[in-house]
Amino acid sequence: MQKIILSKLQKKILLDHTCKEEPNEACAILYGNKIEEENTVKEIWLTKNDTPSPIEFTLSAEQTWEMDQKRKELNLEIIGIFHSHPKGEAYQSNTDKKFMENNPYVWIIYSGINKNFRAFILESEIPIEEK
Repeated sequence: MQKIILSKLQKKILLDHTCKEEPNEACAILYGNKIEEENTVKEIWLTKNDTPSPIEFTLSAEQTWEMDQKRKELNLEIIGIFHSHPKGEAYQSNTDKKFMENNPYVWIIYSGINKNFRAFILESEIPIEEK
């Protein structure tokens, strides 16, 4: 079973970004290494929600290009996509599921209601471990 590993500091960085972006969804790209079924986050790139909204997020074409350039610069893989649901549960929306099909990374969702993180690959929930 796949899992993703975040440090306490990385969770704090994502949480701070989420709070800063409220009431809209926050988003970030997670870079790291994947060894077998273990995805370890090494770097976080806090991105701008190009569609400021409490129910969706979009990365601009420019940010998508920068995302790939950053991957090359860091010599790491893109292993995850993070976003928040400020007024929702940490489960994939139908829109999330649609985008997960085209972006087969681990998706971490933060719930502003329950104050928890959950991780998914397509329709399967996977564990988040702290290192």
